[in-house]
This record gives sequence, structure tokens and C-alpha cells, in this order.
Amino acid sequence: MHRYVWLLALAASFSASIHAVRAETPEERGAYLVETVAACGNCHTPRGPDGAPLTGKALAGGVVIELPAFTAIGANITPDIETGIGGWSDAEIATAIREGKRPDGTLIGPPMPFNFYRHISDRDMHAIVAYLRTVPAVANEVPASEYRIPLPDAYGPPATPVPEVPRDDKVAYGAYLAGPVGHCLECHTPRVGGHPDLENRPGAGGMELPAPGGGIVVAPNITPHSDKGIGSWSDAEIKTAITRGVRPDGTELAPVMAFAWYANMSEEDLDAIVAYLRTLKPVSH
Repeated sequence: MHRYVWLLALAASFSASIHAVRAETPEERGAYLVETVAACGNCHTPRGPDGAPLTGKALAGGVVIELPAFTAIGANITPDIETGIGGWSDAEIATAIREGKRPDGTLIGPPMPFNFYRHISDRDMHAIVAYLRTVPAVANEVPASEYRIPLPDAYGPPATPVPEVPRDDKVAYGAYLAGPVGHCLECHTPRVGGHPDLENRPGAGGMELPAPGGGIVVAPNITPHSDKGIGSWSDAEIKTAITRGVRPDGTELAPVMAFAWYANMSEEDLDAIVAYLRTLKPVSH
């Protein structure tokens, strides 16, 4: 009898979980992705002198990213008609994210990681666009970015349909979150010819990034190498580094990483990302 009751409870719990996933609206899914894994606000929400996001300015643009090759200024991606993307169609917003092309045909420059975003699933892209439509419109004219390098004619061929990645395949889904959505490997992979060396050294670190307040920080090695990477860290320690920016020894990581956004990721998604990182080739770098 007790076993029968336990099985009924388990079935009810499983049914409720499936129902919850199915009940997730595009806006809810988009809100989760934009505000956690993708951390769009890390580049598109202006901050005050204390580094905290400015109230009432979510995704209104203005974040300056200064590197030798460019001075990039995060765009206003709120639905404001004049200064944001309120006049763009859903397809035009998706094209801007996946292909780096504005409705007028001009290219969006780095550091937007189009090589990753073009692999966001169609369902998730629809969800992201749906959520961006719900964000409060903020009138905020953002200066144009300046590039001291030539931009290409295009970042590749037009994006093609992208299927859903099954969430029950933990490693594959973790690769999807750490790759196309969260673009972790964009910053944590050494560059060759200006592009991440994903074929040979994914996750091996080494990219130089501007630090808040000035200076340069180097993205760490997140491969499972026992000495140079995170191979000796426990799952819990890796999750703490992602969500709080604290290493196992208690020292803090540079706040270039979007800890404030990652802190709200689901435990399931964090587990998937950790499972994927464990599969990377250990690299001493």
C-alpha cells in the first residue's frame, strides 16, 4: 500500500513538472533567458558609479566597452520607437541578434557574439523577442560605436532554422546554454585570427577584457584541467563561481562576469552547464 501511494505521488509530481514546462509562455521563457543565462543587461543596462544597474534603465543601452580595436557602446534594446527597437519587426530583431544586421542593412560590430547567437533555437529566439516587447520603453539616445578595425560585409550566410535542444540531455543542453545562449566560450576561449579557437582549445581562457574601473583582466581557464582549470573544483564550487563570482579559495573573480544575472539561474540549468564543462578537453593554458 505504501509503495502504491509513493508511486502515485511520484507520478503526480512528474505530471506537474511536465505541465509546468508546457505552461511556460514565450514571454516567461524569454524573460528567464534574457535576465539570467544570456545576461543581456550586462552590456545593455547602464550602471551607476557603484556598478549597480540604474533603476528604470533596464536594457536602455549606454554601457561602454573600450578595447584597442573599438569603443563599443551597448545599444538601447527597449521598445522605444525613436531610440530603441520598438519600430523593428520580430524578424528584424531576430536577424540583428543572429546575424548582426540592422533593418537598414548596416552591421552591428563586436563584441556581440553572433557566431554563438546564430545557433539559438527558433523557439528561444521567438521567446527572447517576445520578452523584449514587454520591457518598459526607455528613451535613451546612445552614441554610435567606433571601430578601429574593418568590419566584414557579413558575419556569415543567413541564419537557418535551429531546432530545440532537449533539456533531458544534460550535457547537450549544458553545451547549448554555455554556447549559443550564455556564450561563455566567447570570453573563455583563446582567440586565433580574432575568433575563438573552439576547435582546439574551447574554454582554455586567455582572452583580455576591460575591467570595470580600468585595466585589463584575463578570462580564466574553465576546462577540467586539474592545475590550470577547474578540474579540481567540486560542482558546488563551480556553481558558486558562476553565480557569486567567488573561487574555492575565497578570492573574488572580476565583475566582468554577469554574476548578478547568473545568480538567478535555475539549479537544473547550472547542473547542465557544470556537466558540460566537465566534458571539455583539459587544456594547460
